[in-house]
Amino acid sequence: MLLVKTNYQSISWNDIERLSKLLSKKILALSKDFSSISTISRGGLIPARLLSDHMGIDKIFVNPKKIPSDSLFVDDIYDSGYTFKKIIAKVNDPSNFIYATIFARRGKIYPKQLVYAEKTKDDQYIIYPWDKLEYLRTMKFKL
Repeated sequence: MLLVKTNYQSISWNDIERLSKLLSKKILALSKDFSSISTISRGGLIPARLLSDHMGIDKIFVNPKKIPSDSLFVDDIYDSGYTFKKIIAKVNDPSNFIYATIFARRGKIYPKQLVYAEKTKDDQYIIYPWDKLEYLRTMKFKL
């Protein structure tokens, strides 16, 4: 029998579409031009693709070694801040950098470069439509 942790929030594709539109509006309100989107493959690739369509940005760079300041960085969630710290070190001019996420973990201290669609309700694990199988697979081995 497979037991799965109950401390999670499952997000639907409809939620993702709604939150992607909301996030793109928040980013566009910054009145900033972006030459590209940069992202990491595991968490940010699908949100990056959706934002590129909403914002009319054609270039998406995945796992770049250097990130131009005029490239919008997209991830699925701002959680511990670990990914942000790793990414900001790759940015040419951090003062002009924007880090966009679908969710921001409630109760964290956010960097000024962060733009998010919505805060999490609490500390629940977020399961996106594109990682449901990964979640079930990893939980199977954590029992």
